[in-house]
Amino acid sequence: GQQLVFSNTYHLMLHPGSETIQAAGGIHAFTNRRDRPFITDSGGFQVFSLAYGSVQEELSSKGNKSELKRSSVKSNRGCSSMGKDAVKVSEEGVTFRSYRDGSKFLLTPESTVDAQKEIGADIIIPLDELPPYHIERQKLVESVDRSHRWEARSLQQHLKNVQQQAMFCVIHGGIDVELRTKSVNYLTSLPFDGYGIGGSLGNGRQELKDLLEWMMPLLDEGEHRYNKPRHLLGIADEESIRNAVTKGIDTLDSAYPTRLGRHGTLLTRDGHIRMKSGKHKHSFGQKICEGCNCKTCQQYDRAYMWHLFKASEPLGIQLAALHNIHYMNDLMADLRKDIMEDKI
Repeated sequence: GQQLVFSNTYHLMLHPGSETIQAAGGIHAFTNRRDRPFITDSGGFQVFSLAYGSVQEELSSKGNKSELKRSSVKSNRGCSSMGKDAVKVSEEGVTFRSYRDGSKFLLTPESTVDAQKEIGADIIIPLDELPPYHIERQKLVESVDRSHRWEARSLQQHLKNVQQQAMFCVIHGGIDVELRTKSVNYLTSLPFDGYGIGGSLGNGRQELKDLLEWMMPLLDEGEHRYNKPRHLLGIADEESIRNAVTKGIDTLDSAYPTRLGRHGTLLTRDGHIRMKSGKHKHSFGQKICEGCNCKTCQQYDRAYMWHLFKASEPLGIQLAALHNIHYMNDLMADLRKDIMEDKI
């Protein structure tokens, strides 16, 4: 099964509330997943996406979205609480309105750490600002500096009551070499337990690849950097994963596999299969993915999956998500095996 589950603090704070999860005994007890770790984010990505569009698009979208996590300016469709006025940033933190009922929230470095303490994740992430890909450099400089101050405050709050939790920093700077290097040097000087690579990661796979190519060696400089885990935030398409692992990334997260599944796209070793295509209507007895031993592939054929998606049956989404998650776990198992056999 899944080794590490990434849970969304923003959504958990809005419902059921971090205090409710704490009352249940923490997220391990709440989900009855007691033997494997959880990681939670700060909620910052989702909050800033209210202004830049990613959360709004995810809530209202009926089509496929970009495979790379980046904040690009979108139209202000959907809930009236979204758009450029939905988020107000100050040195204290960020004020936003809930997409559920429009109520106002103030998220600070301290409050997001407290919420993650209540949730009880094993790895927590400090509050950071996520500027869009296209941004004036001076504003990016200001954003990186603000994120550094917020992350330092988050770390101070965390260290008051560690609770056997680890905290990873989030390295920022967009694709700017000087700012990324500055962020690496500052954040690795603080006693974080691991390093997250976040912010705008480029406008496509090639820019991400180029970014990791020159940046990852910086995290190998000195034993205090080399021995700590590195997590790539928001990336999980197969091509980018294969590249990231060869550059020294240890863990990754993304909604990519389940998002594809919701829209009827299944992952296979031979490429993507779009189950809504009419060519699958009579694919009786044809497995989704040969050699896959997930429950979806073992029990259902392509014709039945086509029917579920064409009929808008929720079961189709569930079965597709199960398959795609299983596929990604098989992919990562193969990569770990290649590492152990010195093929990577």
